[in-house]
Amino acid sequence: MPFCLLIFKKYIIVPYKLTEETSQRCSIWGKMIRDIYVRFRKVMIVKRASAVVRLVSILRHLLFGGNRVFYADRFFTILAGILLAAMLTGCATPLSVTSLDQILERERNDSEARYGYRCTAGAHRGASEEYRENTLAALIAADKNSKYAFIEFDVQYSKDKRIVVYHDKRMLRLYGTLRTIGNTTFAELSEITAGEIAAYDEAIAVLKKKINIEIKSSGDSQEDERLVDEIIADIRARKRDKDILISSISGDVVKYVNRKYPDIPTGQVFWLTSSTYLHFESLTKKLYEDISDTQADYLLLHVANLSNIDDLLKFKPRGKTIVFWDFDDTIYIVHKDISDRVWGTSRIYALYQTLRYKVVSLIR
Repeated sequence: MPFCLLIFKKYIIVPYKLTEETSQRCSIWGKMIRDIYVRFRKVMIVKRASAVVRLVSILRHLLFGGNRVFYADRFFTILAGILLAAMLTGCATPLSVTSLDQILERERNDSEARYGYRCTAGAHRGASEEYRENTLAALIAADKNSKYAFIEFDVQYSKDKRIVVYHDKRMLRLYGTLRTIGNTTFAELSEITAGEIAAYDEAIAVLKKKINIEIKSSGDSQEDERLVDEIIADIRARKRDKDILISSISGDVVKYVNRKYPDIPTGQVFWLTSSTYLHFESLTKKLYEDISDTQADYLLLHVANLSNIDDLLKFKPRGKTIVFWDFDDTIYIVHKDISDRVWGTSRIYALYQTLRYKVVSLIR
């Protein structure tokens, strides 16, 4: 069955049959499309050939926003690049990529969901299913594991103002003592945990992936701001500004970061809110109003909020990205539109990832 190239010239789509004679007159991009198709056809069954037409429609929407004026060279350059990348990788997506539908099926046993949105997985408190959470072992394991695109960990001060990687205020849950992190020196913490507790400077020095650093508020605004200042000064000294997201459950911390460091992306953390179980549009809108007030870029919600996924997606403002997390290693970024991307990722690369995901989804 002959294949037709779609040649765009202003408003016209011309079917172009591939023959020996005409292929000699193809442009360099036309030849690339032809060669890619030969490989593309081997992994597609005939009934899915319409996937190419659907891909063109997706590309048109993403690249031109409904504008009917197409620039063929630009279009074919990007199309060829995406298809070639898909072919060379065996039409596979990275291990860190999944879909919102798969997450809903796993978390809610909802096999009927059909949103089609891409999600990027990170490591919440490191590889916390394999190792004790937030320990250096958990963080290094996550950094080496390709199923995680980024790593999340928590920081707070010890008594002697050493920044330590630890989530809880007290050590009871993990180490069986009522001692608090803020009233215990780092040397004492190391002794209690048999050396497991990690200092921030030890962790940041060995991690290469993008990192979500959650600031655990002490309740003292001056101490919280000092902690933020010290963290950001360090990441700038390491020239890792583009790799870091600063998040907190404290709206005041998020506001402080956005006010003093507007170039640093921020996230606000929520566990359970009124909209988690009461699915009223007004409550979901109020949630977005809250992060608009703090100017957070990312809305980090516990997976219990997946029960309200319809309204969360419906009312999500452009430029605000939804992230779901759980108490294990689960944390996912939901890519509803092109503004939803891992911090520090360019729009061009985000577009590439979206198109690649669409290609793979269409041919599966």
